[in-house]
Parts: sequence; structure tokens; C-alpha cells
Amino acid sequence: RRHCLSYSTVSSSSFTTSNIMGGCCSCLKGEADTKESEMTARASAPKGKSMSLSRKMSAPTIELEKGGMKVSGNGLALAGVCIEQDAAYWEWHIELPDGKSEDTMFGISTSKDRKFYRDLEEQDDESPQTNGTALMKKVFLEDGDTVGVAVQQSDLPMVQFLVNGEPLHELAINRFRGTVYPSIHLPAGENLKVALVLEENDFRQEPPHVRFGPVIVARAIV
Repeated sequence: RRHCLSYSTVSSSSFTTSNIMGGCCSCLKGEADTKESEMTARASAPKGKSMSLSRKMSAPTIELEKGGMKVSGNGLALAGVCIEQDAAYWEWHIELPDGKSEDTMFGISTSKDRKFYRDLEEQDDESPQTNGTALMKKVFLEDGDTVGVAVQQSDLPMVQFLVNGEPLHELAINRFRGTVYPSIHLPAGENLKVALVLEENDFRQEPPHVRFGPVIVARAIV
């Protein structure tokens, strides 16, 4: 406001209260428009990118539908947006009409490419260190379940897991490094479909703490 008043004084030697109020309103409107534009820019995905599962970073045996937001098949699948904020939360919504699953894995993974999957096919024995699941955990699932994943990177890096809002403390992963992406590993032979949910309005459960917000898109790989 002080800036608005100063501007009005310099631009005219005689002014009225309405002049001042008009100038201030105009200035405040400009500031509000600027802030709104900045917020919109931060909330929008980069041009040509999308908040969805990445075809390029997922296994060839993975099938994507619903614009890349639902996954089926088997193998590793990664979201196309990395976790760059200090604390992030997202959900997986489970469709499992045939019963239960004990072998589906959730968590985070480092970037993958086609060469990674070609090399994986040539390996005789897989391990978490070689198949991309070192930072993932198996979660027991039933139809309709919601799996929440909360990642914090400041202080002590940690991955936390929740099922239907209940924390699974025994599955927590401590300490990781590097750029990581939300990921899932589907077992073979199960009639399982899982939807990735990154939008806060679509969450079914609350994050474990208020500091965990939805994933913010800064860079993305489709």
C-alpha cells in the first residue's frame, strides 16, 4: 500500500481519497493476478508432460489404461514424475475382484529405461537390487483397499506405508538417496488392476502428517 500511495503522490499534485483507493485497488489486483498466475504455473504439469505412469520407464509386460493412471499386467511400473519436495504423499486404489494378493509391491524406484528391462530378461536370478524393487515392500491386499505411500526426504529420508489409513510401521524404509519415482511391482497371474492417485481431491485417506502434500510436478517423463 505504501508503494501505491507514493505512486499516486508523484503522479499528481492533487488527489482525492477515491484516487488513492482506486490506485491501491488496481495495484492489489495486479499483485493478486500475479500470485494467481504463479500458483497456476506451479500447479500445472510442464507442457507435453503428464502426472501419470510412464510407459518409457515401465516394464514391457505392464499395461496402462485410463490415460496412464491405471496399471495391470505384471512387472515394475514407475510414475513419470519424480519426488522433488521434502514430503510427498500419494495413493494406489486396488481392484482385485478374484480375492487377495500378498505379492504386490509398493514404494519408490530410481529411473529405469528399456536397456534396464532388456538386461533384466537376461538375468538368471532376480534380486531387489537388480529388478528395481530395493526401495519397495510387499503389501497384503484385498479388493477396494487403499495403499498410501508417504515419502520424506529432509532430515531422515524415509518411506512410510499405510493401508486404508492404518500405518504399517514394520514396513517403513529408512535412508535412500538419489532421484526417485512412485512405483509399483505387480505379480504375474493375478487379476489385479491398480489406479495411481496423485490428486489431493481424489485421496480416500489422510496423509500421516500435514506436512505430506500431493506430488508437485516439476519435471516429468511420459
